[in-house]
Amino acid sequence: MNNKLKDKNIDFLFDAILALESKEECYDFFEDLCTVQELKTLSQRIVVAKMLSEKSVYTDIVSETGASTATISRVNRSLQYGCDGYDKIFERIQEKYDEQL
Repeated sequence: MNNKLKDKNIDFLFDAILALESKEECYDFFEDLCTVQELKTLSQRIVVAKMLSEKSVYTDIVSETGASTATISRVNRSLQYGCDGYDKIFERIQEKYDEQL
């Protein structure tokens, strides 16, 4: 994690998120924590990241998500030069889906 981000408040936020036990709890918590627009922005970014990791082109991503090319570029930089956070999550989600089959 980027040391510029690490502090006790962010640690507390992450502890709270890790304490959630179901999707319903996530909906309740994030509805209390975030505005509708903030939550839509976060969800848009993860969908953009997933599409980029699947080698989708910008025009398809814009069309499907409504994300700006600036947002897509920013997410792409995170995928290329970030901490591999997106990749870890996508791998775990795929493993969960594979187990359910």
